[in-house]
Amino acid sequence: MDVTRLWWVRHGPTHEKAMVGWRDVPADLSDHETIARLNAHLPRDALIVSSDLIRATATADALAQGRHRLPHHPGLRELHFGDWDGQTWDAVANTHPELSFAYWDDPGDHRPPNGESWNEAAARVSAATDTLLAAHTGRDIIVIAHFGAILTQVQRAMGCAPVDVFAHRIDNLSVTRLDRHATGWEIVAINHRP
Repeated sequence: MDVTRLWWVRHGPTHEKAMVGWRDVPADLSDHETIARLNAHLPRDALIVSSDLIRATATADALAQGRHRLPHHPGLRELHFGDWDGQTWDAVANTHPELSFAYWDDPGDHRPPNGESWNEAAARVSAATDTLLAAHTGRDIIVIAHFGAILTQVQRAMGCAPVDVFAHRIDNLSVTRLDRHATGWEIVAINHRP
């Protein structure tokens, strides 16, 4: 089996001061210098795909220069925060103190009202990733996604508990590279800032 290299890139910043999951808010892509460095770091012959949320699609547009663009994939969306989407962290902690604590301190099956659990999000993003791997074995694939979506795949590659993956930062416009070999995953970089 050929090695497939996944170049996970977190979308540009939103400057939101509230939880942003499936709510469609734009990214600030005005930092042309950072985008140019990122573009130079990514392989020229890579395929590029993004979630279908505008902050990811706009970031993919900024990086698509000459790369083959795959259709947007809703399976690559951010965690679905349900009723918490658009609320501040403090507001969520005040209205759902036990659930919000459990959601972040012991992620897994805890679910925000009308949202999804970590395990549900991880299964969704893993299914989308597996589809990409099966269709494009041996390629470089740039995946423009979100903090939570990227962390689900870092967790998958590490084989760790969900709570353990939260030790890693995933900054906006950073690169997390995960290579898929016949024998499993190789973590090449997490949160690399070119």
